[in-house]
Amino acid sequence: MLRIFISSFLLASTLMSTSLFAANDYPSKPIHIIVPLAAGSAIDNAVRILTQKMGENMGQSFVIENLTGAAGAIGADKVAKSAPDGYTLGGFNDSILTMVPHMQSKLTWDPIKDFEPISLAALVEWGLVVNPARPEKTVADLIASAKKNPGQINYGSGGNGSPQHIAMALMASQTGVTMTHVPYKGVSQAALGVAGGEVQTAFLAVASLRSLAESGKLRLIAVATPQRMPQFPNTPTIAESGVPGFEFKAWFAMVAPAGTPKLVIQKLNEEISKALTDPGVREKLNIQGLKPLGSSPEELTQAIKGQLLSYGKVIKKAGITSD
Repeated sequence: MLRIFISSFLLASTLMSTSLFAANDYPSKPIHIIVPLAAGSAIDNAVRILTQKMGENMGQSFVIENLTGAAGAIGADKVAKSAPDGYTLGGFNDSILTMVPHMQSKLTWDPIKDFEPISLAALVEWGLVVNPARPEKTVADLIASAKKNPGQINYGSGGNGSPQHIAMALMASQTGVTMTHVPYKGVSQAALGVAGGEVQTAFLAVASLRSLAESGKLRLIAVATPQRMPQFPNTPTIAESGVPGFEFKAWFAMVAPAGTPKLVIQKLNEEISKALTDPGVREKLNIQGLKPLGSSPEELTQAIKGQLLSYGKVIKKAGITSD
């Protein structure tokens, strides 16, 4: 029995030492980041800005793979099933972790059990746009048009169950209007759909709408933030435009497969925090309509659990599925 105890102790000590060595040596090769969203999207832009600085600080490159499909579920599945060694990570928006689980009945992963939260990284700020040829100049105008013509106002989104879809469903539920959803294959196509007059309106991340709004191809009528945005000081919030209390926000977070060593998670969290304090990174994120936001892994866990609960109610009420 004593020999068995000693052997077990030595084995455990060896495994622990190996794990500590691996964590202390991390990273010793490039890190693969899976972004389950299209290239050029707000989250993709944020991942590239953040990991460029992290790579400079850590002395290793980050290789980004845009793996789209099924509202992000396909990319999330690949992250969940990857080796938990810190060399495959996920750059996710909150939709993947807190909306998709309510909309797909056959998910192969669990948002809580199958990922190790690393850190929140940035808030994605949103705006409500209309085609510039439309008569609506304000949110009140849009609501009035929708009430006068139920179902005749079409709105675009990046896909069924996408954040753009959920945002409009949330506003519709708070204002009692009925509009028709037109899902596109991605947010860029949805933005061009509004600009081209295929649909009349959409919620879009500022990173997706800014250039089109500044060139006059989209009319930004309100922002979905609690206060007006510095980039658009003359654009009112939706809350001050006739929908009291309305706010829609999304966040970008980094996660790893469940079982990734805690010391690796801690190092990545520290490196994200360090990169987010860099003035150049903060400026680039702000220009994209992204608000830098770090957190502990525990805070990210609470954010996921909280939004799983709140979005579940909205999605169920609206009957949204993406199966």
